[in-house]
Amino acid sequence: MSTVTTTKATDTAPSPRPEPPVRVVSDEGRIGLRANLRHIGALARRNVLQIKQDPESMFDVLLMPIVFTLLFVFVFGGAVAGKGNQSEYVSYLVPGLMAMMGLNVSMAVGSGINEDFQKGVMDRFRTMPIARSSVLIAKIVVEVGRMMVAFAILLIVGFVLGMEIETSPLQVLAAIGLSLLFGASLMWIFILIGLTVKTAQAVQGVGFLVLMPLQFGSSIFTPPSTMPGWLQNFTDYNPLSNLADTARALFIGGPLAHDLWMTVAWATVITAVTAPLAVSKFRKKT
Repeated sequence: MSTVTTTKATDTAPSPRPEPPVRVVSDEGRIGLRANLRHIGALARRNVLQIKQDPESMFDVLLMPIVFTLLFVFVFGGAVAGKGNQSEYVSYLVPGLMAMMGLNVSMAVGSGINEDFQKGVMDRFRTMPIARSSVLIAKIVVEVGRMMVAFAILLIVGFVLGMEIETSPLQVLAAIGLSLLFGASLMWIFILIGLTVKTAQAVQGVGFLVLMPLQFGSSIFTPPSTMPGWLQNFTDYNPLSNLADTARALFIGGPLAHDLWMTVAWATVITAVTAPLAVSKFRKKT
């Protein structure tokens, strides 16, 4: 009689394979220029699609030029330019409002960056082989496009209210381009603020602390000659005054060289100082 020996197999669960560590690309030097531009284009397209899905995010650039122009022309225009001279005030105000529009639109960049961190969007970006700066530059590209929309509406409202251009179309385009350049430099400031503070509301709070004295202590709304002496000194060194006076000279004529070079210098210095700080802060945070 043969004995059958059976062996009981024991079920052993295979040990889970360790997942490879997440690869975070931090060396932008390994990413070529063409790849960098491709990343910027893809991220800019992503930001545009966000605007398409949320059209309300365009309300500020669509309504702000209309509201501010009508408000200052019909409420303050008579007091500044004299009753019956509101059309002259429009020609003075609209070029100055270009500087104001750029500053207000720039603040939205900081809020957007901060919200992306709160929503976890940046956690996905950090796992991608993309340059850190491309995320920030894509934001600026889209906001410059929004700024162009605001400028177009501002000019349309100005022409409807009687604004006259006394120079050439080329000079008008130069004023718009300079305003876009200066607005883009201001965006680096608000990006840095958005990366530093904890909430989007804090970005707006800090932004308004910067906006109010710069806007109303400038030549945007009224000639500095009507201000007290100490405020005139502040106005002379206010970059918004330099931009407003440059745009005004390119629209209706007048001295140009000093304010033009001051505006270019301000834009260059602001970008040279804040852009590296913002990119460095962004790398550390991601």
